[in-house]
Amino acid sequence: MIKYFNNKNIISGAIIYGIGDSIGSLILNEFSWIRLIGLAFIGGTVYAIEIPAFFDWLESYSKKFSLKKSQAIKTILTTLFFNPIWIARHFIFIFLFSGNFASINLNLLHIAWLAYITPLPITLFANYLIQNKVNLTWRFPVSAIFSALMVIYFALSKVIFN
Repeated sequence: MIKYFNNKNIISGAIIYGIGDSIGSLILNEFSWIRLIGLAFIGGTVYAIEIPAFFDWLESYSKKFSLKKSQAIKTILTTLFFNPIWIARHFIFIFLFSGNFASINLNLLHIAWLAYITPLPITLFANYLIQNKVNLTWRFPVSAIFSALMVIYFALSKVIFN
């Protein structure tokens, strides 16, 4: 795990997750410096370790399959990795750093499920590209950028469609 905790992952995770969430929170008029610092911290620590470690494991695991099967496995397993429970945990981080403790409840699983299932065609396509077209050393930052874009999309959707 220590090998993934390197300057590139720490810096890219902190900047991308911090800025991505901040843009979304600005759109929703929910910006907070504590939230920005908190999510930058999570992006530069927890996510900077677990996501590259998963991508590395996935790359090794998928090598024993044919090219097409390997591509499908990497796409599907990545989509399953960022599942509703992972999303709910991310929401918990957001609510903790926002001081919005009342929003941490079981309803979060329903919201996370909707956040997972609604953009599924887009995330499958993005995960295919990230896992099969992006070099392993750049997958974490590219995946983080995609996550940030999804946060911005969700914020915009909430404003536009609410």
